[in-house]
Amino acid sequence: MTAQAKRRVGILGATGTVGQRLIHMLRNHPYFEVTAVAASDRSEGKRFGDACNWKLPFEMPEAVKDLTLYPSKVETGKPRIDCDIIIASLPGDIALESEGSFAAAGIPVISNSSAFRMPADIPLVVPEINPDHLDVIPTQKKNRGYDKGYIVTNPNCTTIGLVMALAPLQQRFGLEAVMMTSMQAISGAGYPGVASMDILDNVIPHIGGEEEKVEEEPQKILGRFTGAQIECAAFKVSAQCNRVAVQDGHLESVRVKLSKSATVEDLKEVFESFTGLPQELKLPTAPVRPVIVRSEKDRPQPRLDRDAENGMATVIGRISKDTIFDFKFTLISHNTIRGAAGAALLNAELLVAKGLL
Repeated sequence: MTAQAKRRVGILGATGTVGQRLIHMLRNHPYFEVTAVAASDRSEGKRFGDACNWKLPFEMPEAVKDLTLYPSKVETGKPRIDCDIIIASLPGDIALESEGSFAAAGIPVISNSSAFRMPADIPLVVPEINPDHLDVIPTQKKNRGYDKGYIVTNPNCTTIGLVMALAPLQQRFGLEAVMMTSMQAISGAGYPGVASMDILDNVIPHIGGEEEKVEEEPQKILGRFTGAQIECAAFKVSAQCNRVAVQDGHLESVRVKLSKSATVEDLKEVFESFTGLPQELKLPTAPVRPVIVRSEKDRPQPRLDRDAENGMATVIGRISKDTIFDFKFTLISHNTIRGAAGAALLNAELLVAKGLL
């Protein structure tokens, strides 16, 4: 794909933590270039380089510094953002109106928000697991009166690490029940996030709305597209989510009850051999190994494992038999890369590969 053929990307929530990750990941991308940025009303009209409090340990790409910030919604029915696709990372209450307005105006939207994840006609996609769920898009367009626009969502940042581990288990053995306890990084709260006097020397055993998302999103992702609708999988998930004093990376302790008998070695094998359509297509952001197994007794750890495969892999360790369920293990996933910016970008690459963009 030549530079002239690159799709023009508009980023909603461009000044935030995930927006900055997206901008960094999109530099020199073979499919896309950032041509428009949008943020809150107070930033409208400002130069991105002046308005954005850049927090990544990389230089802000020169190509975005002089872009003018637009509002994060369509006004008067016509977008002021000139682009081929929107990638959005907005608070749920803002996203509902904003992202829907861009789709209605004819621009495909990839949403990192919770606002559109669970409606039956909107695909909640992890490309390695359920790329066929994109086939619900024609139903969505018919239901909502969209012409060229549509909405595709990626999961909650905690859900995505979990389902990357659950998918190979469901495919091989079937799932009956899952229990998950998370220890989540502060970057998941955005910037400035959690106050230092609240999180230092402390664990906060509550993240608003998080447990509910993790308890309902996996069943949709691991569900079956029937040709008319997405039927959610039947297993149950119980989640407890905690905020801990780690910069990046969500660590999760998981217990699973399987439908078929298995051994620890069976689990290691299905994890290590798991791949999907992004690996087959060699999509630019796809990890070569989407799931990595560590054999050390004290791995995975956020600082050592969150950046595996450029932050796009789920790293699993401490796999063993459980005394109540069948098995238990620990996983780590980079929450702002695989759990947010990278998830959205991989979905965008999949749309290109499938001829939907």
